[in-house]
Amino acid sequence: MDFLTNTYNALRTPQGAPQSPSETIRRLADRLSPSTLLADRRASVLALKGLARDWKAEVSEIALQGLLGVLENDAEIDADIAKAVLETLIVLCDVGDASPPADSRTLALRNSDDVLKTPTPIQKLFNLLTDTNFYVRYSALQFLGILLHNRRQVVQTYFLSTQTAPAALLSVLEDKREITRNEALNTLQSLLAQNADIQKIFAFEGAFEKLFAIVRRENGVDGGILVHDCLACVDGLLRLNNANQTFFRETGFASFLTSLLYFPANLPPQEPAPQEFALQFWDAQKAKNVGIIVGILGILVASKGGNEAEHSVLVRILLEMALVSNAPTVLKTQALQLLPTNLTFPLISYSVTPYVPVPETNDEEWDRLEAVYALDVLIEQILQGEYSGAEVSKRKGKESLRLRTAGITAFENYVRKDEIRQIILKSMLPSDVRQTPPSTLIHCLAQPPPSPLDNNILLSTHLGTILFASLLRSSFQCKELARSISPSSLGPLDANSIPSGNFFIPANGPPPTSAKSGARDEDDEPPQSLLALLTEHLSLSFLSRSHAATSETERETREWDRLIVAYLALLSQWLWEEPKAVREFLENGGMGMLVEPINQTNDVDPLVQGLCAFLLGVCYEFNREPGEITRAKIHAIFNRLSVDALIGRMSRVREDERFKTIGPEDIIMPYRFPSAMPVPSSSSGPLATPGVEEAEIWFDWAFVDFWKSNYYTIQRAITLDPDTLGSSSNETAEQAMVIASLRAEVRRQADEIDELRTKVNSNNNNNSVHQQGKDGNEKETEGLRAQISSLTEDLQALQAKHAESEKEQEDLLIFLEEMSAKRRRDKARLRALGQDVSDEEEADDGEGEGEEDEDE
Repeated sequence: MDFLTNTYNALRTPQGAPQSPSETIRRLADRLSPSTLLADRRASVLALKGLARDWKAEVSEIALQGLLGVLENDAEIDADIAKAVLETLIVLCDVGDASPPADSRTLALRNSDDVLKTPTPIQKLFNLLTDTNFYVRYSALQFLGILLHNRRQVVQTYFLSTQTAPAALLSVLEDKREITRNEALNTLQSLLAQNADIQKIFAFEGAFEKLFAIVRRENGVDGGILVHDCLACVDGLLRLNNANQTFFRETGFASFLTSLLYFPANLPPQEPAPQEFALQFWDAQKAKNVGIIVGILGILVASKGGNEAEHSVLVRILLEMALVSNAPTVLKTQALQLLPTNLTFPLISYSVTPYVPVPETNDEEWDRLEAVYALDVLIEQILQGEYSGAEVSKRKGKESLRLRTAGITAFENYVRKDEIRQIILKSMLPSDVRQTPPSTLIHCLAQPPPSPLDNNILLSTHLGTILFASLLRSSFQCKELARSISPSSLGPLDANSIPSGNFFIPANGPPPTSAKSGARDEDDEPPQSLLALLTEHLSLSFLSRSHAATSETERETREWDRLIVAYLALLSQWLWEEPKAVREFLENGGMGMLVEPINQTNDVDPLVQGLCAFLLGVCYEFNREPGEITRAKIHAIFNRLSVDALIGRMSRVREDERFKTIGPEDIIMPYRFPSAMPVPSSSSGPLATPGVEEAEIWFDWAFVDFWKSNYYTIQRAITLDPDTLGSSSNETAEQAMVIASLRAEVRRQADEIDELRTKVNSNNNNNSVHQQGKDGNEKETEGLRAQISSLTEDLQALQAKHAESEKEQEDLLIFLEEMSAKRRRDKARLRALGQDVSDEEEADDGEGEGEEDEDE
């Protein structure tokens, strides 16, 4: 009753006439003065709270300063007036929805700026967090969260100058009311964002202990949204903060994280992961909670602190979760992506225990398989998908493809060292009696193109080409080993070489037996090399593609194009700077199959044409071995096809969206149906799966980077005369000029040596004639001998000079190669640091001629 009376008296005029909203708000604002009674101030604040929703601009302009005065003077004294003034200020400063009207948003931000002109309101808010009244504490948290959303950096600055602020906010985490704790956690997340000083303060004030205490009380990762918010705060305390990461490790909190995942931190490496870790019951909320923990493990793995044993445990958890657990696909992908780029974990010798779901049990029953090497499981997961492709129809789509591409990245990080690559490739050689994990990869590459087309086999082959290319890239020794691989000597190869669901074979066990396998007869032809087999498969793919085009199945034609692109990408990287591989490719009919699609004018994918032109240019550039197909013959074909046309074909690759959209982080694209083909609402068969978001891969980033680095080199090479040897990869114009001048000098000196040798031989003949003559002149003979001696000395001097020049040229070439290698490493470091390296930078120094050709 008093509230209604006071409000009526504040609003009515002396004559009792109605007032305008501005006049009413002004009268209420006047009663906010400290000289009035507390009850009157409370009534005025409540009235302004009701008017603020409809007359926000007027209340802001007239009464905002009075409301701030009430917050400063009365909020800590009276809980009711504190609640009312906080709720009013929330209305005035709240931006509202994600896209409110521009005027409303501008007004809310201006009010926030007025509130934050001095640190006093923020200090009062933190003081109010210690109030025992639920509504005061909750409203203070809400208002603080709004100010952080609008002007976070200003609030963070005032926070650092308020000594009691950290303890006040952390005290709210002990509140037994869940709604208050949730609001406090949201406020804490906003306060920690992008401020290392605040993160350190909270870490040393005991934030980790309080947050993990809540997680423990809420049933760990099986808890609800409260656990998620606590773990998000832990992530915010650690991310981009090396000091907190070190503190976290030293205080043993990392072991608490692993225990949340049911993985003991002190588990010996030789013991398998616990079954309660590998097989768990999952729901959406638990997956989110574990996702944050996996992210925190990734932070600790990437940091420089910690000992080697702890680092190995964390990497092991990520690997075990990604390869042999029943975790959701998105978590497995995240775990693989967070493995260190310099992965040194012994995948090739570390054993894991896989599990596969029992068919038709809805993933509720699982079979435990024999222990195998982690590298075996990783390769198989990439090639076949989760659980060896079991129930593949349930595991198609973009998320499954993302998992397999994340595995490719992990594999590439592991095989960065040449020593590891050579070990893997040597295990594929025919001389290796036992079947090793990488033989799975060879069988995948050696199987012929599927007929009829099967999208699962096509994808496996495509991913296999990417894996194998990563073993060969930039390594002469690895390419030499690869040329000795003969897939047929590893076992029978046919369309059913890769069984589904039975891939896990102990790496130290015997190879699978087959009724068809046996000792090769002496009269049989020698086993076909992998390079020859890939060349044959490329030819078969071209043939199948032409049949698909005549049958007017546009989607099937597109799938064949994708397989052809995969083969061409692998061969381009294999043949680069490898003359012997080029010779073998050409001897197996490679040139003919490349020329035909280049010469077509319609019904051919521009990517296929461009890659064929590029691979033909690679064959021309590195055709250094003697053989039937010479550089002159290839150059004659260039003239028939037109060099400008070849350059145009290659240029279209760079312009294609399937090439341009590939980046270092993501190589997956949504499936783009051909324009003439409607998107089916339901489909069946080997090419599509109903209800699954389809995605596709055309290139990996390593090939895109390889292409951009060497495109202009090939463009320039195909314009050179066949008698002129091409320049090496990434060679600058200055380097080419120096090498050309050295070669000219060597040729000049060689001509001089030949001329001197001719004179010496002539003088020797003359000397012989004079000696045989009966009336020879002894003085003339001695003179000739002296001349011969002089010429011989000159010849020896020139030969020494020639040898020295050759030595200098060799040293210079080595130096130039080191410069090129350093340049490539520098570009790689720039990309790793997030720097952009433009195409011009990748193809600069000596690329100008190629660019002019392209422009023309």
